[in-house]
Amino acid sequence: MPRPAATKDDRLQVRLDAKSKSALQRAASYRHKTVSQFVLATALEEAEKVIRENEAVTLSGPDWKFFFDALTKPPKPNAALRKAFAKYKKTTG
Repeated sequence: MPRPAATKDDRLQVRLDAKSKSALQRAASYRHKTVSQFVLATALEEAEKVIRENEAVTLSGPDWKFFFDALTKPPKPNAALRKAFAKYKKTTG
């Protein structure tokens, strides 16, 4: 069964000068889009890029190996970790 299209209830208003508006109109026409479609698509692409840059972790080769090894071959728990776990179990039931 086809999924209903998401409704577009929110608006975003932008004030700009004539030169900026003209540039957006020209760019949108090259992409065969309306100005709204062009601005939304471009803004979302940039938003995704900024989110990736701030939320994704990129590791160098040696750092990735160190991280991967820590996940796949963790060290045995030491006394402090065993004590902390026992305290946690006691307080959480």
